[in-house]
Amino acid sequence: MKRNDIPIWRDANRLLLLVEQAVRHFPRYHKYTLGSELRRQAMKICQWIHRAWQNRAQALAILPRLVLAVDDLKIQLQLAKELQVFRNFAEFEQLAELTVQVGKQSGGWLRRLQVAQPEVSRPA
Repeated sequence: MKRNDIPIWRDANRLLLLVEQAVRHFPRYHKYTLGSELRRQAMKICQWIHRAWQNRAQALAILPRLVLAVDDLKIQLQLAKELQVFRNFAEFEQLAELTVQVGKQSGGWLRRLQVAQPEVSRPA
């Protein structure tokens, strides 16, 4: 299966592109502060997905970082909305929905791996 066929990768890449397009229209004051953080966080999400997919043996260690990165992006998007830097509510809504979708997928991926992981037996 190619990476582009994976829903989480496709959605994360779309998210990254939409963040780039949205930040382009931010007011100058926020473009280089909050905008840079949004762009960096969206890129981090793509990087964590790539690392987990490429190194499946380490995916269980990588995926919690992905989940946290998605949560951080949600906080940053909320701040951007409160600062009214988006052109309109629809732009924020599209980013928020896509971020939630990537969050659900990353959480599901992590849970599947945790269930598949054999339990370590503890001494009595």
